[in-house]
Amino acid sequence: MAFRFYGLDHVQLAAPEGCEVEARHFFNHVLGWMEVPKPEVLAKRGGVWFQCGLHQIHIGVQQDFVPAAKAHPAFRVQNLEELREHLHSHQIRILEDTARADEGIRRFYINDPFGNRLEFLESDAG
Repeated sequence: MAFRFYGLDHVQLAAPEGCEVEARHFFNHVLGWMEVPKPEVLAKRGGVWFQCGLHQIHIGVQQDFVPAAKAHPAFRVQNLEELREHLHSHQIRILEDTARADEGIRRFYINDPFGNRLEFLESDAG
């Protein structure tokens, strides 16, 4: 094969029209992700982009928005317990999941302000 995949560039999450202020508060101020300027040609569509490690998370405006309650991105985290405490301090509800604990993987889920599911995990293997 002449083509090759390198991995993910970004993940897009949908949100309702007018979501930008709330998205900035949650993804930038609560999670600490840096905002990435959108290209001018795309900025008029609304939404906002963030940098998370090596990848970007794009919050895009969707007409007739319905949150992704099952499909979700999963983020590898260092110091998962510290993140858990940080989210608790912001009154963010955490959904525990121990299904992979026997593999040495600790994880939990939260919903973003728009109801999209997000997973955070940490592995004993690093």
